[in-house]
Parts: sequence; structure tokens; C-alpha cells
Amino acid sequence: MDSLQTERIAARAADIVVTDDSLTVNFVDGRSISVPLAWYPRLVHGTRRERANWRIIGNGEGLHWPDLDEDLSVEGLLLGRPSGESQRSFQRWLNARGRRHE
Repeated sequence: MDSLQTERIAARAADIVVTDDSLTVNFVDGRSISVPLAWYPRLVHGTRRERANWRIIGNGEGLHWPDLDEDLSVEGLLLGRPSGESQRSFQRWLNARGRRHE
């Protein structure tokens, strides 16, 4: 009996664009996806300069913002997953951030 196997093509990020309202990821295969920045509170609370300081990690499987301690997976973006960070964790981060920026 033959079984149907679904071919999984791994999407790899090539570039990103972050605006005040959205995060757009361009992939090496030519696709792009745009999601609301509101899905990622750390990015929303970051300055434009902090949001512009990003890098692609894991051979294109993730995105990292060192200034904001934020990591996103390409898979999560494609599945439409907003941030899974708890409100408590985010509040601790926000409080610590406020102390650093005073």
C-alpha cells in the first residue's frame, strides 16, 4: 500500500522589514509574510533603533533582536502565532527596561 507523504519545504528568512505597525519577513524562495507588530510586545516597546538591530539565526529559521531579548521562529510566523510570552514575564522585562532607560 502506498502512503502519501507531504513534502515539507523549510522556509528560510532572507531579510526583514520592521515598521511601527508591522513585521515583514522576506524568504529565500521569494515569498513574504507580514504580521502585525502588536503580536510582539517587546518589538512594540522597542525604539526604531532597537527594532532595526536584528539578525537572522539558525540558517534562516529564526530572528533575533539582541537589544530587546526577542527571538521569533519562522515556523511560528508562518503558523500565525503571536508572542507566547506570559504577561508576568513581559511585565518583568518592561519594568527592568524602565529602570535601564531612566
